[in-house]
Amino acid sequence: MKVFADQLPAALARKLPKAVIVAGDEPLQHRDACDAVRAAARQAGIEEREVLDVEPNFAWGRLLETASNLSLFATNKLLELRLGNQKLGQEGSKALAQYADMMDGSDDLLLVSMGKVDAKQQKSAWFKALDKQGIFVPVWPVDASRLGYWLRDRASHHGLQIDLEAARLLGERTEGNLLAADQELQKLALIYPANTRLNVEHIAQGVEDSTRFDVFNLADACLKGEPSRASRIVNGLRSEGVEAPIVLWALTRELRTLLSLHQHLDQGQSFEHACKSQKPMIFDKRRPSYQKAISRLSMKRLHKLLLMAQRLDLAVKGASAVPLWPGLHDLAMTMAGAKGLLAETPWTYRISANN
Repeated sequence: MKVFADQLPAALARKLPKAVIVAGDEPLQHRDACDAVRAAARQAGIEEREVLDVEPNFAWGRLLETASNLSLFATNKLLELRLGNQKLGQEGSKALAQYADMMDGSDDLLLVSMGKVDAKQQKSAWFKALDKQGIFVPVWPVDASRLGYWLRDRASHHGLQIDLEAARLLGERTEGNLLAADQELQKLALIYPANTRLNVEHIAQGVEDSTRFDVFNLADACLKGEPSRASRIVNGLRSEGVEAPIVLWALTRELRTLLSLHQHLDQGQSFEHACKSQKPMIFDKRRPSYQKAISRLSMKRLHKLLLMAQRLDLAVKGASAVPLWPGLHDLAMTMAGAKGLLAETPWTYRISANN
């Protein structure tokens, strides 16, 4: 029976199955689903737990041996089979099918933790046999359009409330990484009293508190056209020991996003539609910053800035003598609207203030 991750606790409360398959690549929801199974097992009086980590050359006979062994201290146990992204192969498929045949006479609970299960695997004998008496929990990444709503609901797990725009900003700041976003919510729960309603300012301040200068602040300064602030942030990042490739990644990402926006606008799309087409989607609060940037930076100028970024990438890899941090500083300053700076720098592609 297929049950989605957010419905799993309720399904387990109704009836504890013989087996649960948690499959997918999104780590936070995967972890939460497995934790829910363990909690339900404890609630049902299952105190013994055995874990089998499947690695290359894993002896699949161990699964059946462990299932057959009687415990001196308990009548049943939770048996965890951790596959990760390992392939079952014929031996593993056969062992799971055999285990399924034994389930009728057992009070044990099998938890299979694995990567994504494709349609072909769902038609296999072992999967059908376990699914018949158990629960299948597919774990999928949260779509960008739903991320804000998902984080708004997630905040309640930490005793907080959060505005939708603030939740969207948190998702953007953490690049859609649910684990990172959840860690931010945990930190905010330590800072603010229970049931605090978080707004955009709370999220922005919370991120700024975690590090004095960060690459997201740098991107904001470049988009908004604030060269003095961009200069301070680049120098701050360098003094704090932030790796140059991280800064280059952040700036290059914004350049590519701006180019994509220009292309959508040239095709006759509205600015709002162009923002929604980006991955991750540009949320309402940041759209004015992008609108300022595309009015200031032409496509020709953006292409030249990307060529500069390419040279800096070669410097990161040791294939160019370009001075890395001065180059990052000049790139950020030019994105932010500083005039004539790069035309005076001999190592760069020359970009005049009129391009």
